[in-house]
Amino acid sequence: MLLRQLTAAARSRAQLAQKLAEKEISEETATRILDRYEDLGLIDDAEYAAMYVRSRSASRKLARPALRRELAQKGIDPETAQRALSQRTEEDEREDARALVRRRLRPERDLADPAQREKALRRLVAMLARRGYAPGMAFEIVRTVMAEHGETGLEEPSGLV
Repeated sequence: MLLRQLTAAARSRAQLAQKLAEKEISEETATRILDRYEDLGLIDDAEYAAMYVRSRSASRKLARPALRRELAQKGIDPETAQRALSQRTEEDEREDARALVRRRLRPERDLADPAQREKALRRLVAMLARRGYAPGMAFEIVRTVMAEHGETGLEEPSGLV
């Protein structure tokens, strides 16, 4: 059963332990099985976490706090998660955030109207926040990208930073 789980997709030790618990395998037996799989190199939480960070940051452009939360949900211990997250730099995150904003900023939208501009700004900042970016960084990046697109008069909206 565990081999099927591992061939379908990489899994953390905690995820596999949960599957064994669902099948009502005793905790002692589950621990022995999981230890053996680790000895054979079939389970490696450090490699799983590193792969997960690479994959999710490339596909979803998630920031480190969001990735840290997801790794915790997968049962990865904080130290292992931190080592995996160390492969991402703040500059990597900034570039990913800029790419997201550029992709979402619609050139056909008329942002000359201050109300429309503020609405677009708030939506883009919220989109970055949902992906784990700090509010200050998100606002700075959105403001910069909007300025690159020729939008002027961008003031910091109240309550954002």
